[in-house]
Amino acid sequence: MGIDTEMRRDVRALPGRLGMPLGAVSLLAAVVLVVLGFVFAGQDVGAPVDIGIRAYLRSLDQPWHSIALVIDWTGEPVGAVVVLAILVIVFLRKGNRRAALFAVAGPAAAVVVTSGMKPLVGRTINDGFLSFPSGHTASATAYALVVMLVVCRRLWLTLLVALVAAAVMAWAQVLLNAHYPTDTFGGFCAALAIVPVVAWAIDYLWDRLLTRS
Repeated sequence: MGIDTEMRRDVRALPGRLGMPLGAVSLLAAVVLVVLGFVFAGQDVGAPVDIGIRAYLRSLDQPWHSIALVIDWTGEPVGAVVVLAILVIVFLRKGNRRAALFAVAGPAAAVVVTSGMKPLVGRTINDGFLSFPSGHTASATAYALVVMLVVCRRLWLTLLVALVAAAVMAWAQVLLNAHYPTDTFGGFCAALAIVPVVAWAIDYLWDRLLTRS
């Protein structure tokens, strides 16, 4: 079946000039994620670096707790669907079907990776809840990476916005006592590792489909 003209105008999910540098970032993030997974395997307490950060954030009261709940909601199933739906609708209205697919596949892959790693690492918080790496932080980072790669397409700004998104979600997760700070760093690394790979895969498969048409 052929592909219409609008589909042919879709830009690449991973800009060619960002392929190698973002690939290096992805590889480094994957290595860090795996190393941290081994370091934190089986633990039921935070790392020394977690203690001070966690104590301060957990001491915050209103309105910070309510703000954190709103941020946390964007990583919950309903909130994530809303965020993804908005991104997909915006990209489709712009005629960019490849970006719409990326908006779903990138964050979904990040969540799959974090969900799969949690039982393998076995780090727990709050009497047995698996915590490493943080899926919420991975989702927030993935949203930012998708938007910036599609809209901005500059490496340093893409990474900066992804870091800010991760930091905001990390703040909320630690304040709500859902994760240790190092869990959230793991989620950030997970998204950095997987989202560029998803972008490359989408481009590869999409271009092959265009060639066959």
